[in-house]
Amino acid sequence: MNAIKRLLGILWFVTGPAVLGFLIYEAVKKNALPTSTSNDVLQWSIIIGIFIPIAIGFMIFGYYSVKGYYDLDDK
Repeated sequence: MNAIKRLLGILWFVTGPAVLGFLIYEAVKKNALPTSTSNDVLQWSIIIGIFIPIAIGFMIFGYYSVKGYYDLDDK
């Protein structure tokens, strides 16, 4: 079980920046359209601004999981 937690920790550590990068990519793509308005820019900046701490939390959780902080003691 501890090995699974460590492997999933790597997944969490990679998921945070990957999803953040995807959101930034989508925001740039949507805001580059000729039909985009200032509301679109505001909407995407709010979405990305809210998700940045969540992505950092994913990375911290993954780091602690890889380091073994969530391992069960087999006593």
